[in-house]
Amino acid sequence: MDVTEALTFDHQDRKDIYDYIEREGIVREDDVRRALNFDPGALGAHLTVLRRDGYIRKVGDKLQVAYDEGDAQTFEMDDGTECTIRMAQQVDLDALVDAIREVAEEGTYIEAETVGDMIDHEEVVIRHNEVRSRMVFVATVEDELAGWVHLDLPETGKLRHTAVLTVGTRASFRGKGLGSRLLGRGVDWAREHGFEKLYNSIPSTNEGAIAFLERHGWETEAVRENHYKMDDDYVDEVMMAVEIR
Repeated sequence: MDVTEALTFDHQDRKDIYDYIEREGIVREDDVRRALNFDPGALGAHLTVLRRDGYIRKVGDKLQVAYDEGDAQTFEMDDGTECTIRMAQQVDLDALVDAIREVAEEGTYIEAETVGDMIDHEEVVIRHNEVRSRMVFVATVEDELAGWVHLDLPETGKLRHTAVLTVGTRASFRGKGLGSRLLGRGVDWAREHGFEKLYNSIPSTNEGAIAFLERHGWETEAVRENHYKMDDDYVDEVMMAVEIR
């Protein structure tokens, strides 16, 4: 299932089951049954239909939403190190939050801090429901999560052509072309799924991030003066965007 597809259920029980699994990220069948008070036979029948229709899948002895993962991309960074960019999985949760917070703790990427807190609070990596959806790709070097690109996908009809993108790499992997690769993966995915414009907001003190986006065609659309308060100093918010249609 693609996170941009509309959710349609012909039975309320199946919608309730999907919503519970989506909200939990990954869950045992017995937990679904107890939480929703289902008869085992009825739950099994509903799960069969949801699996057949591509809404959920079984991973070991647990259930999770069945997202279309797409193809992983493996390449050599500028220093010759092999790296893979792929759709994030629920098992990436802790490493993803750690990477985002490591970047956010540098104090110059407020949007990343918000994303990290949200994912950590919800304990779910990919989301797709009637209220919100999000897509995340991660870059891995051997067993280490080196960076990410996150897309917040509005469900409001008048904003469905737009998305908010954040991207970041751990400090030890910078200067090797990884950030550009991750940004490109996020932009390509958004374009392929019909999005027309992407946004990102950055403190004006983060000159490196602003220059990075500008090199990739992003432009400043607006500046909100004194929007952030960082270490008792007021800092402007630079609102950047790029058209991708």
